Amino acid sequence: MRPISLRKVGWLGVKEWWSLLRDPVMLLLIVYTFTAAVYIAATAQPDSLTRAALAIVDEDQSPLSLRVRAAFMPPQFLPPELITLDQADARLDRGRATFVLVIPAGFQRRVLAGRGATLQLNVDATRMSQAFTGSNYVQQIALGEVAAFLQGIRVQARPPVDLAVRARFNPALTPSWFGGLMEMVNNITMLSVILTGAALIREREHGTVEHLLVMPVSPLEIMLAKLWSMAAVVLLATVVALLGIVRGVLHVGINGSIPLFLACTVLHLFATTSLGILLATLARSMPQFGMLVVLVLLPLQMLSGATTPRESIPYVLRELMLAAPTTHFVELSQAILFRGAGLETVWAPCLALLAIGGTLFGLSLARFATGMRQG
Repeated sequence: MRPISLRKVGWLGVKEWWSLLRDPVMLLLIVYTFTAAVYIAATAQPDSLTRAALAIVDEDQSPLSLRVRAAFMPPQFLPPELITLDQADARLDRGRATFVLVIPAGFQRRVLAGRGATLQLNVDATRMSQAFTGSNYVQQIALGEVAAFLQGIRVQARPPVDLAVRARFNPALTPSWFGGLMEMVNNITMLSVILTGAALIREREHGTVEHLLVMPVSPLEIMLAKLWSMAAVVLLATVVALLGIVRGVLHVGINGSIPLFLACTVLHLFATTSLGILLATLARSMPQFGMLVVLVLLPLQMLSGATTPRESIPYVLRELMLAAPTTHFVELSQAILFRGAGLETVWAPCLALLAIGGTLFGLSLARFATGMRQG
């Protein structure tokens, strides 16, 4: 086996860049994915309560009920709409209210007398994210106002224990910090798979594979060229997204070393670009490749720990996902960027990425070389 020519690998990689520059759709996808998509994911925050529609049935009309009504304010809630009990079901049926809070007659009197007082909260559970989060908000706000009302009338004993909460790594509990960074991490995986696979499919559809077959280059050199060129594009886009969008626009506090994160990203790109080549060798056309990407990327991203903690994933799936590069990349990304971890902390996921990348590279090279010989 003759040695690898780095010069040929370099020039073939530059050829991939020129092919990419002639593809405006792919260029638009890269720009959007690492700019607008990251910003939208960070600011949309579907799991947070924002401008929820609340209607209140106040049959008590007491100072306490007025105090409860006035406690629901933007940005969590729209200004509450005061309705009658007969209108409650119609508001929920038409989707004009997500929550209907019913304050019964005699509510304040029962509270002051120390008897059991009940508030009824009707929730439109079809709006899942708002229903789950908002129910807790309504409960905390209403009970907080009742407690404050009683505090002004009765002298209550100080609770024996105070809970002091200190939120590390995100002191203000800003949801956009997590959403923006995890969207960027997911997009690194997605774009690296798509770009490398599309580069190979493009060669096949344009008939330039035949040109490569008659050139004095090996399958290994061709594959290395596609890997390094597309990985370099994704790495450059990652730097732009991290410094320009995540840190510059969203003002996310990055605690760790950016060079260390980029070095770990290179290991991840080694695995995902190899995966892109492997999927491209299994597909015969761009539509087939697109379907394979969807089938592979969805579980890779949903079960990686970027969306939900891995501890919430069923045990079997959690163990199977240890063979996926996204699991280890999400782990080290959160450790470095959020918690400021160093190499002494993330060396294990780095080794896992190297092993997974080597395996995927070997499989894709075998498939690619076989396909070229058959061609």
